[in-house]
Amino acid sequence: MLRDIIRPLTTLKEPKPETQRSSGSSPATPAGCAAKITVLLADDHNIVREGLRLLIESAADMQVVAEAENGRQALQKVIELRPDVAVLDLAMPILNGLEATKQILKAAPETKILILSSYTDEERVRQLVHEGALGYLIKQSAATDLLKAIRETRKGNAFFSPCISRKMLEQMRENFVNGGSVQRKSNTLTTRETEVLQLIAEGYANKQMAAELCISIKTVEKHRQAVMNKLNIHDVAGLTRHAIAKGFTMPVFDPAQAPALRAEDPLVFEASQARP
Repeated sequence: MLRDIIRPLTTLKEPKPETQRSSGSSPATPAGCAAKITVLLADDHNIVREGLRLLIESAADMQVVAEAENGRQALQKVIELRPDVAVLDLAMPILNGLEATKQILKAAPETKILILSSYTDEERVRQLVHEGALGYLIKQSAATDLLKAIRETRKGNAFFSPCISRKMLEQMRENFVNGGSVQRKSNTLTTRETEVLQLIAEGYANKQMAAELCISIKTVEKHRQAVMNKLNIHDVAGLTRHAIAKGFTMPVFDPAQAPALRAEDPLVFEASQARP
């Protein structure tokens, strides 16, 4: 799947914009003279970031000012550089795209968020829109839609891949016909508890979590217990399955173990195969 995403990104370049001619006698003004749209890229696959950078920088009006391999780095670089648009993967390590969106918009509300993901389910899209993301693209359509999506989100306009727009429209139509309203599934976990849940699922020990989040081990233990109580899940395996099902993280495993994993835990196996 990763090859299918990267190949079009590395071969497609935007046509150079034609020079705009004015009606008067003044010389033509190149479109590239306007200030460039500054973009941050966040994805845990280096090859995906390289492909996206090539595509974005083929446009005369855009510039990639920073890259990040996880949500925590993305947050730090947005605070430092204040890019116009942050293009975020959803399933990133340490801090996932949903939590990164929340924290970025709290720290730098002027930065527009565009999500780039392989997930197409309505719940994730709804959560991200609720948290303030303006756009949601599936990775398979990035080669054709990404530049337009960046321009539109920079203006404050929404932009969604066609398949996402269709699903949202169908959901709205269904709720209208049934006389109901679109319901949001609220997450009972706080931002910090969600961070702890993701790190638990990624195999961090309490001491490592404390160092990553800059809090004490006792505070980590408190958050860990709160997560277990709220979710009514009291083992690491169960918490990991929950985090994967919610798209907070993705499993990493030895491909040689795939048959055993499929038999033991189909949910974890299917989620691991969905990751590009």
